[in-house]
Formats: sequence, C-alpha cells, structure tokens
Amino acid sequence: MDATAHPPATVEGWYALHQILSVDRARLRAVPPAERASRLAEATATLESLAAPAAPAAPAAGWSAVVPLVGSTADVMLVHFRPTLEELRAVRESLERLRLWEAMRAEYVFLSVTELGLYHVTAELAREAAARGGAVGDAEYQRALAARVEQETTSALATRRLYPTRPAEMPWVCFYPMSKRRAVDQNWYALSLEERSRLMYAHGTTGRRYAGRVQQVITGAIGFDAWEWGVTLFSGDPLEFKRLVTDMRFDEVSARYAEFGEFYVGKAASPGTWTDGLR
Repeated sequence: MDATAHPPATVEGWYALHQILSVDRARLRAVPPAERASRLAEATATLESLAAPAAPAAPAAGWSAVVPLVGSTADVMLVHFRPTLEELRAVRESLERLRLWEAMRAEYVFLSVTELGLYHVTAELAREAAARGGAVGDAEYQRALAARVEQETTSALATRRLYPTRPAEMPWVCFYPMSKRRAVDQNWYALSLEERSRLMYAHGTTGRRYAGRVQQVITGAIGFDAWEWGVTLFSGDPLEFKRLVTDMRFDEVSARYAEFGEFYVGKAASPGTWTDGLR
C-alpha cells in the first residue's frame, strides 16, 4: 500500500438511525377494533413526541421522521437524528415498548453518524508536512489540523451537514447505504490521499449542481454497519433522486470505486396520517 494512503480527517455531528419496517397486517387485523385503535393512538403520540423532542436547546435535540415507503417490500422507514447514541437507544426502546410494535418487523436497521470528510484539508496538510520534512500525525501537523477543523466546521454549510434540519418543502426521501471497493486494482483505501481528494472534489461538484433541489445528508457507518456510509436525500420531486444518482454514477469515484446497497424511497408523513392508514 502507498505510504501516503492515510485516512482523511473527519468531523462528526448527530448520530442517525434508519429503521426499515414491515407491518404484519393480518396480526393487526386480528386485534379487536377498540384495542387496535388504542394501540394506534399510543403509537401516534409516541411518534409525534419523537418528531421534535422537547429540550432546552431544541432543535439541538435532533428530530425523527415517518416515511411510508413506495416500491419496497417494507412498509415504512423511521429516520432518527440525535446528539448521542444513548438518546438513539432511548428512541428505539420507546418504540419497542409500543403495543403496535408486536405487529412490526424490522427488515433492516442502519446506524451511522453525520460526517464531514476533510479530504482536501488533510491532503494539503500532508503536503505541508512532507515539505518541512515532518510527517502526518506529528505535533505540528496536529496543531495545524485542529486549527483547520475549527475553521471548516464553523461555516453554515458544515453546520447543515452535521446537524441537518428537516426540509418541510422536500417531503420525498431516498435512503441507501454504500461502500468503497477494496478489490484488486480497484482498492479505494490503497489510493494516495491526494488522489482520493481529487476524486471526491469532482464528486462534490456534481452534487452541488442539485443545490436547492435536493438536500443530501451523508452519514458514516464504518465500525457501526457492514456498509460504510449512508446517503439520505430529500427533495420536492422524486425524479431528482434518479437524476442525481445517475449523474454521480458517471463520476470516476463512483464508476470505479462505489458499491451500493438497496434503495428505499417514500414520502414523509405525519405520524397520525401513517397510523390512520393502518386502521
């Protein structure tokens, strides 16, 4: 492996949990009508409380969304963003205590954290370290990196990426996991940081062409899931997902190094709207 193939610096924000669920409608129909209505009302109240958690610094407490799915073997996707893993676990436990949960089945669960990858910063600092005869990770490098991280993460763009808001005008949601290839002659992790920085810059240029039409949230899952990243897209027009993903697949970084998991697409709904559909 190339000696310069070290990882980029990253900055993390909120933890994210995507729950892909199916509803056992036969089991739900077998519940007496009054009891079924009670269970649905209980679920509605809990999901509404999770949508905008009460906190002294809200919306710093994160948020949750209910996304009924279209074109999937599953029925609904629940998306949760929270500041800590403990809070995500509390979200999951509050849902699992619901009586409605007896008729729910988890098809897939994806745990990750919002991530800002500083490829260009790390590559620049690595060049500077080599020029002065130092090395990546030495004391001077670490001081420079800390200063650059503070500079990069105070921007409005970084804040939106690390602590995303739910765009009310973009109800359509697309989620998919992805990884970078590690095949012979196609090993992303064996590339120099300089080369990965170049490829990711070009990739980002494609995404920026959709600003205002698609809001993208990138979450890192290395160490949390078999897939390495999650991509959550929001838009007012679901066709924008097709256009964006098609464009990005023609980028060199995706064409040569990307592997994609299953795609989940749906339109966000209020908790009451979703539970009314189960009555």
